[in-house]
Amino acid sequence: MKVIVVGGGIVGMSAAYHLAREEGVEVTLIDQKHKGQATVAGAGIVCPWISEQKDNQAWYELACGGARYYETLVKRLEEDGEDEWGFKRVGALAVSEDETELDNLEKSTRDAKRTSPEVGDITRLTNEAAKGFFPPLSDRLGAVHLSGAARIDGGRLKDALERAAIKHQADIRQGEARLASEGGQVNGVYIEGAFHPADHVIVAAGAWAPELLAPIGVTLPIEPQRGQIVHLQMPKTDTSDWPMILPRTSYYMLAFDDSRVVAGASRENGTGFDYRQTAGGIQEVLESALSVAPGLAQSTLHETRVGFRPVGPDNLPFIGRIEAPGGLSVVNGLGPSGLTMGPYTGKLISDLTLGKDMGIDLSPYDPHRFDK
Repeated sequence: MKVIVVGGGIVGMSAAYHLAREEGVEVTLIDQKHKGQATVAGAGIVCPWISEQKDNQAWYELACGGARYYETLVKRLEEDGEDEWGFKRVGALAVSEDETELDNLEKSTRDAKRTSPEVGDITRLTNEAAKGFFPPLSDRLGAVHLSGAARIDGGRLKDALERAAIKHQADIRQGEARLASEGGQVNGVYIEGAFHPADHVIVAAGAWAPELLAPIGVTLPIEPQRGQIVHLQMPKTDTSDWPMILPRTSYYMLAFDDSRVVAGASRENGTGFDYRQTAGGIQEVLESALSVAPGLAQSTLHETRVGFRPVGPDNLPFIGRIEAPGGLSVVNGLGPSGLTMGPYTGKLISDLTLGKDMGIDLSPYDPHRFDK
């Protein structure tokens, strides 16, 4: 079976990797390497159990499945010689200055643990104890600590999946792809004018998928959401074990091993593919970060990254087969949850392509749900 995957972000690369591990599957992945790919700009937080979208059952099931799948993915990548891609269970501090809010958060998290043991240990912390985990934290904030939360480096994970896929004979190519169809069936792609046949094509092209699908008459209601994320350097500070900080807003912070704290991210709709770093976006991110962790005020402004998240009308991904033309599947619309769900959704679309039992009902993520 020949399968072509279009899109080399975390989702597409995961799909190619999982397909390449299967006997009798010939895999080609094509990536145009667009500037602003969401994977490289993403923060890498795996902690869905306290998300603002937790009440959306379809979203929550997929996000928890994504968090759970990392245990399997770590083992599989280690089998393929890949063990250095920034995955680490550093825990999370859900912070607030409202004791009642922390009470409710602690109860909700303990309820979540009944079905998701990956949450780990749950501990209520005073401000002093919380600052022991994350020293720059504001004196106003108490916290609930979740030991099972993990961080990943999206760019390094994508590269590890690519190397592992190549070990399993996947063909990874850079170029602009155009879908080919004949007789109501997608039968391959053109890469820079050269035709490459396929039995099935998976489109995992993120925010750029609509323009790829439009010429064959497929409409996918995806828009790019710009995210600006700031990297702060803290010289001579060991940040390797600092937990991620999750205020009761859409903003967050997490630390990496190289004395670096990442703060983000803006959620800007209606920008199109405007790749600029804007004064307003960066101000928004820094004001939020410093209100939660004023101890970061003297850190060095190291880098700002810009990425375009693919988002749909209902904040749920699109995962499944396209009805017409045949021979085509899409996986898209993960929005701000790309690094939580990405490897798992890549595995799901791989299993769907091969007719395997996926262990989850994909009907809430039907690509045609807005056509009906």
